[in-house]
Amino acid sequence: MGRGKIEIKKIENVSTRQVTFSKRQAGLLKKAHELSVLCDAEVGIIVFSNTGRLYEFSSSSMRGIIDRYNRATEPSTSQIQAEMSQEQAELELLRNEVARLRSDNSRLMGHNFGGASVQQLHQLERQLSDGLISVKEKKVLIHLYKFSNFNKLV
Repeated sequence: MGRGKIEIKKIENVSTRQVTFSKRQAGLLKKAHELSVLCDAEVGIIVFSNTGRLYEFSSSSMRGIIDRYNRATEPSTSQIQAEMSQEQAELELLRNEVARLRSDNSRLMGHNFGGASVQQLHQLERQLSDGLISVKEKKVLIHLYKFSNFNKLV
């Protein structure tokens, strides 16, 4: 006759929880040992009880297993260098864009015309004219909107 399934949730009764922990912890360590022997696997298990007690199993040196785990999960130096190189290139592009925008802003404010060609000055004049027209149109629309709302109130 097989065992019934249990619901996986915290066991509220403290003594039952401790007995279950003890049995399952022993079973877990036994299975780890079997896995290491049967499959020639390098296995390391660390368990802390709710009281802080340490239980561990390692098929070889625990320190060696942890070092191997850390090497396997840490990004390689070449990956980090590639990411840094890519980020530095992106940073340089952003710096150039900021410098260009500052220069454009300075010219729009009427400063820093040194070295500007006649064609660039004509283009700047057109941009300023277009901007002025746009501002005037928005100003008229705002006045019309306020005036129409004022008439609705009266």
